[in-house]
Amino acid sequence: MIKEWEKRDVFLKIIRREGYGIVPGVVSIVGSLWDQAPEYFEELRKRCPRIRVDPDKDPRREKEHYEEDLWGCRWHYPGGYLDGQVEGHPLENWENFKNFTPPDIEKYYNWEKEKERIEREKKEGRVAAGGIEHGFFYLRLTYLRGFTNFMFDVGERRKELYELIEMVSDFWYDVVKRFVNLGVDVIYAGDDLGHQDALPISPKDWRELIKPAYRKIFSPCREKGIDVYLHTDGYIVDIIPDLIECGVTILNPQDLVNGLDNLEKLAKGKVCIDLDIDRQKITVFRTPKEVEEHIFNCVKTLGSPEGGLMLEFHAFPGTPKENVAAVAEAMEKYYDYWVKK
Repeated sequence: MIKEWEKRDVFLKIIRREGYGIVPGVVSIVGSLWDQAPEYFEELRKRCPRIRVDPDKDPRREKEHYEEDLWGCRWHYPGGYLDGQVEGHPLENWENFKNFTPPDIEKYYNWEKEKERIEREKKEGRVAAGGIEHGFFYLRLTYLRGFTNFMFDVGERRKELYELIEMVSDFWYDVVKRFVNLGVDVIYAGDDLGHQDALPISPKDWRELIKPAYRKIFSPCREKGIDVYLHTDGYIVDIIPDLIECGVTILNPQDLVNGLDNLEKLAKGKVCIDLDIDRQKITVFRTPKEVEEHIFNCVKTLGSPEGGLMLEFHAFPGTPKENVAAVAEAMEKYYDYWVKK
């Protein structure tokens, strides 16, 4: 059933900070954790009707396996519905670049089905979205070259690196432009740009190598006033203003890694913040009461009567089910905190 905040007109008012102060919440529970207590989590769903509580059960990730993506990168998926890791890099040797071509954009998406889906979502009053893959640019460069090789590339500035950057950014520019022409309301993208407490490359190098590509890829959205949602794990404090400049209008950063005070200073009121709730410390090792206090602090610090704040939490194996419940119940409790005020 569609939630209030999933309706197109409400969602757009929230993210554009137009006076709709509710705080939407999503709790996504990895399938292997959900299966440990399915009745418990189903009951939690009923207790939290205004937020979304769902199992994360991508069938492609249920069992351990290897597969090759359309860029030629070989992935190892460990099973248990967990994400995979690239173990085979097609451009590990620059010699392979001579005959390398990007995927066929016509085969990457079924564009006829995408058109039908977008038209259907609009008729149903939902947000019509276009999605580009998690790891679309910075991570894709590391997938293709291997992380260590890419770090050397940044230092050496070989001409092949610039050619690869142009190839990958051109591909995603064409995809985004196609989605924009189909009439989407928002583009969803993901690229984990940070490590635990720093960027993997210097802010100066990021601005020289990555930022121009981001600007190009999202330029069709800026030209048409289409919103851009960017998920990015890790520390990104040094480049938040740059991401906004590139066209990001909905930023999905991690809370503790970046600090609520930094996010308040750099992002609040400038973009919609879809805050990624801690999954390393408080929600894993603290009490349910402390979990609720953290959620309240997030809402109080980054929310406003105008809107501009959403919350999401990804629960992984090892997280106590009582703490997962505390997150969901706190999201439900403070969903209309700014409306009541």
